[in-house]
Amino acid sequence: MPNNQTPPYSPKSYKFSSSRRPLNYIFNEQRFLFVLVGIMIGSIIFIFQPSLSAITPTTTTFHINSHVMPSMPRSMSISHRERPTIHHRPTSRIPGGIIQRRMRTVVTGGAGFVGSHLVDALMARGDEVIVIDNFFTGRKENVAHHLDNPRFELIRHDVVQPILLEMNVVSFGNSSTFGIHDSSRHKTNVIGTLNMLGLAKRIKARFLITSTSEVYGDPLEHPQKESYWGHVNPIGVRSCYDEGKRTAETLTMDYSRTEGVEVRIARIFNTYGPRMCLDDGRVVSNFVSQTLRKQPMTIYGDGKQTRSFQYVSDLVDGLMALMEGKHIGPFNLGNPGEFTVLELAQVVKETIDPNATIEFKKNTADDPQKRKPDISKAKELLNWEPKIQLRDGLPLMMLDFKNRILKGGGDIDK
Repeated sequence: MPNNQTPPYSPKSYKFSSSRRPLNYIFNEQRFLFVLVGIMIGSIIFIFQPSLSAITPTTTTFHINSHVMPSMPRSMSISHRERPTIHHRPTSRIPGGIIQRRMRTVVTGGAGFVGSHLVDALMARGDEVIVIDNFFTGRKENVAHHLDNPRFELIRHDVVQPILLEMNVVSFGNSSTFGIHDSSRHKTNVIGTLNMLGLAKRIKARFLITSTSEVYGDPLEHPQKESYWGHVNPIGVRSCYDEGKRTAETLTMDYSRTEGVEVRIARIFNTYGPRMCLDDGRVVSNFVSQTLRKQPMTIYGDGKQTRSFQYVSDLVDGLMALMEGKHIGPFNLGNPGEFTVLELAQVVKETIDPNATIEFKKNTADDPQKRKPDISKAKELLNWEPKIQLRDGLPLMMLDFKNRILKGGGDIDK
């Protein structure tokens, strides 16, 4: 190489360190001892403070369609720009000895008739409960006794609009008042169900939908089994509700089969009890409120059409058994005791006012002539059947109606 040129740069070869050097580093200066002490302290904290592993509640989405429907979101459309109003409650500390994870359940329509009774049962069980309701037919008074409980939250929201929550169970229900069978009800059953199923899918929550005996329409099979496909007029005045519920069941099963969502389906038959709307058009609430107000009981048609009436606490027991069980359904939840409308009027007279009168009017369109559940499936797989007879449940409902009519200044014999 010429003297005036600089030799090319040649880096020194890399010297690999001995494999023993990392071990020497760990054991030098008692570092390994400190690691062991840290592991021991962490283990002691985990063992003696189990509440740290139970802070996060399990999540469930409970979508209730009510007969009202007995359990679904009470729905009325709200603006896309309107944000849900959330009543926050402080989070309570979990006692150190509790190791069972607490369920977090969302109940749509939870301020309504059936929904509020379901909320009572879930709160009594120890769940954290989030109620979603737009108060179209639900009332804040139905859940007011829970507002100070740190395990309870109330959100004013319409399930037609999406919502993001964390829960373990979704109970989806919506209300339907007699005579309010319109496109908004159908929208709730379809779009609301899709929104809540999507929520259950994202957070891997169990989804319970409260469907209705209306899916059977004016049945040609009596009593009605879950295997019966129904006899429904798809273009009648009641079809928005009937077909909306049938579509909701279809969507629920599609999400179960194709998306892996864990679902449960309840078909609720006529239900009565405290907290029903006073003037919702249902036969039991109509008869009780009319009799208390000294008005004639209105019978549409000849009164020979039959219905089956279950008390609300029996229904809630059935919903809880379905939620906690392993069977998808659908399950008929109703009282197989069958009454004609005329027989119901007679029981109301005997219970409330022997001097009550009856007024006959023209029957409504597509009114089912027979309605009676076959509950063999629920008996066998859920170990459930109703216990409260009509003559025992009506007085409890009557006291609630009487107090509310008096409070509202209604005309009633004190």
